[in-house]
Amino acid sequence: MTVHPDSSEDGPDADHRRPAHLSDETVEALGSLSKALETTERARGHLYSFHQLTGSADFELDRAVELLRAAGHDDWADRVQREILGRNVIPGHWTFQIVEEYNATYYRPFAELEARARQELADGKDHLYEAELKECRRTLGHPDHSACPRH
Repeated sequence: MTVHPDSSEDGPDADHRRPAHLSDETVEALGSLSKALETTERARGHLYSFHQLTGSADFELDRAVELLRAAGHDDWADRVQREILGRNVIPGHWTFQIVEEYNATYYRPFAELEARARQELADGKDHLYEAELKECRRTLGHPDHSACPRH
C-alpha cells in the first residue's frame, strides 16, 4: 500500500503510524484478524438480540395465557403455560446460558488473541491497516480530508 509521506502538519497521529519493523504483510494480516474480530462483534450483537427477543416473547406469553383464560380457554392457557412458557431454547439452555458459553468459549479467547497479536507484532497499535488506507485515499491539504480530528 502506498502511503503519503508523513508530514508533521498533516499525517496520522503516533498511535496510527506503523512501527518501523512491521512489514506490509504483517499490517495486512493484523487488519484481517481485526476485521474477523469486528465481524464476531456483530455476530455477538445478534446473539444478544436473540437473547432479548426470546425473553420478550416469553414474557408476552404471560399476557397470552391471561387473555386465553379471560376468554374462557383454560385448557389452551394451561397448554401454553405448561409447554412453552419458560421452555429451554435448546436442551438445558435458556438464551443467557448460550450467550455465556459463546462469550467464554469463543468471543473472549478470540478478543484476547487479537489483542496479544497486536501487542506482540505491532507494539499494541490498533487499526494500522485502516490508518494507512485512509492515508492512501485522502486528499492532502483538503480541510475535510485531515489525518486527525481537529482540537
